Amino acid sequence: MLGQARPAALDWKARGGVRSPTREDFAGTLIDCIGSFRTTLSCRGRTHNNSALREWSCRGPAAWAGKVIVQDRSGRKSKPALVLLLLIHALALPTAAPAGESAPSRYTTVPASADGIGKVYLGREIAQVMSFHGAQWLERAERVDEERPELVLAALELKPGMTVADIGAGTGYYSWRMAQRVGASGTVYAVDIQPEMIKLLERQMSRRGAANVKPVLGGLTDPGLPPGSIDLALMVDVYHEFEYPYEMLAAIVRALKPGGRLVFVEFRGGDAAVPIKPLHTMTEAQVRKEAAIHALEWVKTARDLPWQNAIVFRKLSGN
Repeated sequence: MLGQARPAALDWKARGGVRSPTREDFAGTLIDCIGSFRTTLSCRGRTHNNSALREWSCRGPAAWAGKVIVQDRSGRKSKPALVLLLLIHALALPTAAPAGESAPSRYTTVPASADGIGKVYLGREIAQVMSFHGAQWLERAERVDEERPELVLAALELKPGMTVADIGAGTGYYSWRMAQRVGASGTVYAVDIQPEMIKLLERQMSRRGAANVKPVLGGLTDPGLPPGSIDLALMVDVYHEFEYPYEMLAAIVRALKPGGRLVFVEFRGGDAAVPIKPLHTMTEAQVRKEAAIHALEWVKTARDLPWQNAIVFRKLSGN
């Protein structure tokens, strides 16, 4: 969310899918805008497909295609009109399977929901990716209370000299905090797929004097980390957006040292007290289901966070 800080119920995180915008994008955005017309925030959404970018804008926070559920001033959740639901049905088109996927594919395609990309993995539609235009949302003051980063960091059990990775680092909100704990003898690889976000991260790390944070421009299927080099990899509110979750997770596991740990921090799915859109949440069971395909063993889950779970895995020996 750009501009002034808002109450938690109106915080919006810019989301853009890593695909060409479709008619579903327009319809979903239109529905959200009309459904939340009573709010007064400006909004702007953006999608990207590597080199091609397309923007749309409207008045009302819903067009951010964000993860926080919008409420009107009476506290009721906004509901789209029936006619617009029919419009979505009429405009919904299956998306073609991305190039390079094996046949038969481990992914299936469906008409994209307002917050998804129309690609399903193990029963879960993949969520749209956050655009760098929403970077200020990552640095909001309310995040300290909403996510309790000190509890997340405690669950990581970081030690001086460790080599760690912040996957989907964004502006480096967790990167510099991790850097303090691994010290000058340690290294934090801060990975993001958007060059613009990497530039924002570099400015933040320079301002904070975090010289041991190394920005890395990753790809859609590989974070670009050296094999067998990482003691711990952290993914905060990002795994559910990976366009290629199987390939990306396999690459992260390869980057871990034997016995290295991988931590998923995700907003709790199925919890009515968490004001986050469903596609931007994950249940612990779903995370463990997807991790079980790889050479990972579950270690523990920190469930004492306000809205999230921190689910810790260890790379199996010999892998």
